[in-house]
Amino acid sequence: MRARIVVRGRVQGVAYRASTQRKARDLGLTGWVRNLEDGSVELEAQGTSSVLDALETWCRRGPALAKVIGLDRTDLSDVANEAGFGIR
Repeated sequence: MRARIVVRGRVQGVAYRASTQRKARDLGLTGWVRNLEDGSVELEAQGTSSVLDALETWCRRGPALAKVIGLDRTDLSDVANEAGFGIR
């Protein structure tokens, strides 16, 4: 299973991407995370449904300095042969 998550709020300049990468790797997910021009953070992650739910729960809080005000999740098709979780 794969999901696209867009997180809005104070999520840039607070180590959100690096923290997301660390959490996703800890959970055994593959995918990527990046900043968007509108100040939000977008990520795509792939793994089991329950582990993606755990990442979504974490994303609603984020790292200590983040202030999340909204999150949208969209389920996607899996990406074959993806390895690791990177920052774009």
